[in-house]
Amino acid sequence: MEQTLKITNVLADPTRYYIYQYIIKRNEDVTVQEIADTFGIHPNVARLHLTKLEDVNMLVSEAKKTGKGGRPSRLYKLSNDYIQINFPYRDYQLLSRIAIETMASLGEVGKKALEETGRRFGEELVNHHTPVSIQELTFDQKLDILKKASTIAGFYPELSHNKDKTKIFFKINNCPFKEIAKENFEAVCGMHHSFLYGMFDLLFEDVVLEESENMILGCSSCSYNAFVAM
Repeated sequence: MEQTLKITNVLADPTRYYIYQYIIKRNEDVTVQEIADTFGIHPNVARLHLTKLEDVNMLVSEAKKTGKGGRPSRLYKLSNDYIQINFPYRDYQLLSRIAIETMASLGEVGKKALEETGRRFGEELVNHHTPVSIQELTFDQKLDILKKASTIAGFYPELSHNKDKTKIFFKINNCPFKEIAKENFEAVCGMHHSFLYGMFDLLFEDVVLEESENMILGCSSCSYNAFVAM
C-alpha cells in the first residue's frame, strides 16, 4: 500500500505523467536535456521529474560516455519492474498465470484454444473502432484504426508501409503480456500473434503476418511484417 501511494503521488503531477508516457513510447534511453527540450522546461526541472520517477522504480538510470568528451551523461530508461495499481487490491497477473499455465498444460488443445480466443479478441477490438463497413475504408483509414486499437490495447505501436502498400511494418514498443510471457513464452507469444493476426485479418484481405523481432528474446521491441493484398 505504501508503494502504491508513492506511485500515485509521483504520477499526480501532469508533466511527470506525460514524461513517463513519452519514455514508454520512445522505448529508448533518454537524457535530461532531451526531456527538457521536448517539454519546454529547464533541465533542472526535467532532472527532478526523472529522479522522482526513478525513486519509485518506474525508471532506472546509468551514466554513459557519449563519445563527445566531458563528463558521462546520465541516461534514463523504463524499469523492468512490473507496476500495477488497483483499489481495492486485485492480482490479475496471478489470475493470468493460472489461466495460461492451465491452458498450456492441455498441450495442443490448450494452445489452439488460446490462439483462437486471441484471434477473436483481436477482431473484436478492431471491430469496436470501425465506424463504417470495412469495404468502405481506405488503406490509410484502416491503418489509423489499427493504430488506435493497438494504442488502446497498450501496445504503443509504430506503423509504416512500403510504397505500393502491400507490406505494413508494425512495431510494438510495449507488451502488456511481458511478465507472463517470460514464464510461458510459447503459449503467450502464440496467443499474442493470433491476437494481432485477428486485428489485421479483419481489416485486410489475405494477410500474412510474420514476426521479425521479439522483446522476450532480447530485442528492444516486438516487430512484425504484414503482407496484405491490394
